[in-house]
Amino acid sequence: MKKLLYLKDEDLKQYIEKIFLGYRETVSDAKNVLNKYSIGVAHNKVIHLISLYEGITISDLLRKLKVTKQSLNRVLKDLINLKAIKYEKDQIDTRIKHVYLTDEGEKLFNEIFSVQKKRIYQAFSASKANEVVSFDNVLKKIINGKI
Repeated sequence: MKKLLYLKDEDLKQYIEKIFLGYRETVSDAKNVLNKYSIGVAHNKVIHLISLYEGITISDLLRKLKVTKQSLNRVLKDLINLKAIKYEKDQIDTRIKHVYLTDEGEKLFNEIFSVQKKRIYQAFSASKANEVVSFDNVLKKIINGKI
C-alpha cells in the first residue's frame, strides 16, 4: 500500500495503458457481433445504457455519454432502422422521450453482452474477492473523479 503513496508518472502511465487496453479488448470481443449488424462501438454504448436504464431519456443518454445531440441522433436513427429501440413519450411532459430496447434490441444486447462478459467473468473468477471489491472501488473513484 505504501507504494501507492509514491506513485511516479511512469507508474500512472502504465495504469492508464492498462485501462485503455482493458477497454480495447472488451470492446474488440464484441466486434464480430457489431460488424454483423453494421454498427459500431457508439451503438454498443447506447444499447448497453438502455439495457441498464430502461426508459432512459434522451437528455440522460446525452449526459451519460457526454456526446453531442447530433452524434447521439445518428446512432439512435441507426438503432431505429435496425428495430432495436423504440421511443415512448413521457405521460406528463410529452416533449420528453423515453428510450427502450425492443425484443430485437434485447436480442442484440444479449448477443454483445454474452461475448463481452466472458473476459470480465474470467478475470473476476481468477481474482480474490478483495481484489474484485478493490478494483470496483478504484474504478468508481476514477469515474467519479474522487480525490
